[in-house]
Amino acid sequence: MRTHTVKRYVLWIAMGLSAAVVLLLLGVFLLLRGSLARLDGIQHAPALTAGVTVTRDARGVPVISGVNRVDIAYATGFIQAQERFFQMDLMRRAAAGELAELFGPRALNLDKAHRLHRFRARAEQAVRNMAPAERQLLQRYVDGINDGLDDLRVRPFEYGLVQTAPRHWVAADSLLVLWAMYFDLQGNLEPRELARGWLKEHSSAGQLAFLLPPSSSWDAPLDADAIDSPAAPIPATAPSWWGRAADAGARKLAAIDHLDFVGSNNWALAGSRSASGAAIIADDMHLGLRLPNTWYRVVLQFPDAHGSRRMVGLMLPGAPPFIAVGSNGHVAWGFTNSYGDYLDLIAAEQAPERPGQVRLGHADWETPAAYQERIAVRGQPDVVLTVRESSLGPLREAGGRTYAVHWVAHAPQAINFNAARMEAADTLDAALGVAASMGLPAQNFVAGDDRGNIGWTIAGPLPRRVQHDNTATFPLDAANSAAGWNGWLTPDQYPRVRNPASGQLATANSRQLNGADAALIGDGGFDLGARTRQVRDDLSALGKGIDERHAYGVGLDDRAVFLSPWRQRLLTVLQAPGAADTPARREFLRLLQTTWSGRASADAVAYRLTRGFLYALYDQLYGGADLALRQLDGGASMAGASARWPQVLARLLDEHPAGWLPARFPDWQALQLATIDMVIADLSKNGKPLAAATWGQRNTAAIAHPIAASLPSWLRDWLSAPHDMLAGDNNMPRVAGPAFGQSERLAVSPGREELGIFNMPGGQSGHPLSPFFLAGHDDWVNGRTVPLLPGAARYSLTFVK
Repeated sequence: MRTHTVKRYVLWIAMGLSAAVVLLLLGVFLLLRGSLARLDGIQHAPALTAGVTVTRDARGVPVISGVNRVDIAYATGFIQAQERFFQMDLMRRAAAGELAELFGPRALNLDKAHRLHRFRARAEQAVRNMAPAERQLLQRYVDGINDGLDDLRVRPFEYGLVQTAPRHWVAADSLLVLWAMYFDLQGNLEPRELARGWLKEHSSAGQLAFLLPPSSSWDAPLDADAIDSPAAPIPATAPSWWGRAADAGARKLAAIDHLDFVGSNNWALAGSRSASGAAIIADDMHLGLRLPNTWYRVVLQFPDAHGSRRMVGLMLPGAPPFIAVGSNGHVAWGFTNSYGDYLDLIAAEQAPERPGQVRLGHADWETPAAYQERIAVRGQPDVVLTVRESSLGPLREAGGRTYAVHWVAHAPQAINFNAARMEAADTLDAALGVAASMGLPAQNFVAGDDRGNIGWTIAGPLPRRVQHDNTATFPLDAANSAAGWNGWLTPDQYPRVRNPASGQLATANSRQLNGADAALIGDGGFDLGARTRQVRDDLSALGKGIDERHAYGVGLDDRAVFLSPWRQRLLTVLQAPGAADTPARREFLRLLQTTWSGRASADAVAYRLTRGFLYALYDQLYGGADLALRQLDGGASMAGASARWPQVLARLLDEHPAGWLPARFPDWQALQLATIDMVIADLSKNGKPLAAATWGQRNTAAIAHPIAASLPSWLRDWLSAPHDMLAGDNNMPRVAGPAFGQSERLAVSPGREELGIFNMPGGQSGHPLSPFFLAGHDDWVNGRTVPLLPGAARYSLTFVK
């Protein structure tokens, strides 16, 4: 009897616990459901001047139609807040240095680094300086954001997880979203200058010229077939730091992490090459990949001076509500990061007899302004950071020295509303003029119009430099401070390329120009150029009669044009007498010979072996220097100092200079065999066969919502994309890394948007219960051609007064 009673009690307890778990899960589910966006119905908005309709297709792509542009801004804010508010919040907080308020001490160091720039104060001043019409449109967008947030039955689910309430939006926040892109797109400039400064101090002039070439043989400029720049001779001896290998942990960082974060492609085909006679624009911007995706896909419809206007493309949620990339029906355009020289580090002289003062170059002594920046830290007392700001920018410490950070992003010209003018740009020339006036991180702007014209220029502020050489790519001191930038180029002084004879233009983050105008941009970390050359050659091979599908297909090219010569080097090394003298080396050679497809496909083994060799060789020769550079700045590296390092290594392996061979190797053959052995050891860990080391095993998608990292492992997949094995890599058009790559793919001909093609790695919504959360992801993985315009309307939300 007692046994039966105990069993009954145990059963009741188990049933009670099960019921509690079910009720808890049901509560969580209902809580999540309450934060889903409103998709249908009537929404009253007394501030509107007229009605606005928002229809969405099965993937949640909205068509926002109205008779007043300001009202459309309101509806845009409303729906973006309901789908993406947490993403928008992170962007404004990242720029302002306010993440620790959400995430606690783990975000404090990043907040301190970003708070140095005082972007919230700059944004507030920019709002005060706005023209009334701009201020009205921005405020209406802000009102829509806050009304959309307040309309949710439950606050966005992320705030439940971090146990805080969302903060309402203000006008300055939208400008902060743009400033967040300055960190994304120009955040390499400080560590790059520090790395180059260290290199200059630890190398002779001849060594520096060899290690930091101004161009590469891969470069494919817009105004010539190649860069006209002779290669510097290899000096007789290497610097003392050369060839000191890093340890295994640092080697992993060097070989994998720092080389996955360069990218964006765009290209234009003139009407003389297209089947329709109109230009074709293709664009894929490479950014960190996360859920939700960076971009918000949208169609805007409203009256204009000529009747009606349809804007099709991408917005950055939270930023001023204009199309960033897309088509206005007459002109289409796309961006890639320009990697120009937009920042100077200027050594600040200090003297004991002048406490609190600094002197920058040959200027007079000055007393920097001091600002007390209070950083809220979740769960801890506020932290007060003192920011000292000189006449040339805030002061920072690095390597025991003080520098003024003279960055374009600090200037009032860094941010403006001129992107709105693209809505009325009906010709290529009008679009090029608008681009040169835009306030955004300087981009390669490639555009084409419905008459078949194509062109390139820089969009964003270009600083004026008196001294047109590479002096300013190193930290400046009193001896060379005149090389720093001072003032701005006017739009008529911007470099342009218009309607080249080839009927094509392509940019991919490498050096854009061979001629004198290259000095107007400078070199702020150009890519090697292999990707640009491959895009250019792909476009040339298309011939004439090109349509949007042909143009789109170039972005899916994963051929290993860059790595093919490196594979041939490996074959030469291993086929030398006595080289393949171990079973592991013989297997390495066999796989190089039998599994090479010439592509970075997910199942490629030989590709991964070849790539591993190149980056392991980097570790052998640059790894020790990288360790020293990380002490100077966590983002500094030799690869950051110059992306042309593969060309430097290729020359050494071709010429075998004795003075550059590390002392631990008897000859260059031994160095290469030891590097092969490093790759074998790395890829054969835990008894794994070398033949199982596919590129997809290394290049597996890790695309997740930022909140996923704080969840238990069994819940993370709920906020993550599938762990697909991805084709593509850097140094080819199809750029792909685990959490970095093509944030969108677009091909469109202005006036023919119905035939446009688009896909992106995440859906429209940041909510995991939304049907739009991962809509389209599989198309992006597999490179399918999906229509740019939304499909049939499934949902309809009407805003009325």
